[in-house]
Amino acid sequence: MDGLVEFRTDDGAVVAVEAVTEGRPGSRLVARDGTVQAARTFEGALEGVRAAAESALRVFRDGTLRPDGVEIEFGVKLSAETGAIIAKGTAEGHLVVRLTWSPTSPAASPTT
Repeated sequence: MDGLVEFRTDDGAVVAVEAVTEGRPGSRLVARDGTVQAARTFEGALEGVRAAAESALRVFRDGTLRPDGVEIEFGVKLSAETGAIIAKGTAEGHLVVRLTWSPTSPAASPTT
């Protein structure tokens, strides 16, 4: 393990996560004990991920498919410098979308 990044929550609790080494040239945060204090709160770091999830949900809910349920799964890495990063699970990225319809829903019934 490279080290830890400590995020504070809005209510003051500490959340320690495994550090992510970003493949960018230049300086990087280091600490003698391996723990780095994040520049953002935990909630602030996740704000971009929340916005991405809301946007993806809007795309699938507001279309013509009208599913009863939408489930979106993606990995998240936390970085002291940039906050939350949507992690790639393959070379292209990682995003799993599940749309569900119940047998009695109007969208699942054939139109006559």
